[in-house]
Amino acid sequence: MTGLSRHDAILEALYTSGRVSVADVASEFSVSEVTVRRDLDQLAQAGVLRRVRGGAVSVRLRGEGLPYSMRRLEASDAKERIAEAAARLVIDGEAVCVDSGTTGAAVAEQLASRRLTVMPFSVQALEILTRGGAARVILPSGSVHPDEGSIVGPLVENSLRDLRFDTVFLSCCGAAVDAGVTAYDLDDAAAKRAMIAAGRRVVLTAEGAKFARSAMSVVCRLTDVDVVVTDASAPTDVLDELRAAGVEVIVAAGASGE
Repeated sequence: MTGLSRHDAILEALYTSGRVSVADVASEFSVSEVTVRRDLDQLAQAGVLRRVRGGAVSVRLRGEGLPYSMRRLEASDAKERIAEAAARLVIDGEAVCVDSGTTGAAVAEQLASRRLTVMPFSVQALEILTRGGAARVILPSGSVHPDEGSIVGPLVENSLRDLRFDTVFLSCCGAAVDAGVTAYDLDDAAAKRAMIAAGRRVVLTAEGAKFARSAMSVVCRLTDVDVVVTDASAPTDVLDELRAAGVEVIVAAGASGE
């Protein structure tokens, strides 16, 4: 297992239990305790955990997600493959929305060379699309979240009210069946709901770990989306339930997940 994969696993354990021990992580991944301490020190320097005697504890408040800089590294290979599969769903000439977050940025990378009309909802996706030069980029109204780079606020909802898009690429913080599609930030959730209302087709892009997570603000029911694009680590029972409910499910080939 690579260092980044261990970081993913450590962060997932912290998300679940709030604490990890050096000995348990070393045993689970068959690495030395020295290696685990180095991993924890690196994550502590990134500000996502606090070192304590024998291990580490989470520094996140309940209802608070990882910072963008850390999520960008989390399951990056899976996100790239999911984005590739999602981008194949659109044809040139479509008008599309691209949601914020690291998966949204990955989708923007795949769309940047396409002849599309795109409205991005993060400064990261905006930079990617304008650098690509092929897509016609429309700017949404709204405010920029200082930490995330997402574009949110009541102006977003107002600007989307009179628009219609062929495809909305939606990202999420969690996608558990019982909780639905969720987000940590209330303004982000409101922007996502406005995107959904403006889209003829909603494509949810989510790596497998998201189906075991939930966040504070509900965006929609999981079965309200039209298509789910995920990776091979997604739980098969959840995917079967989605298919039975009429949701198209696409598992990106070769995506190994978190």
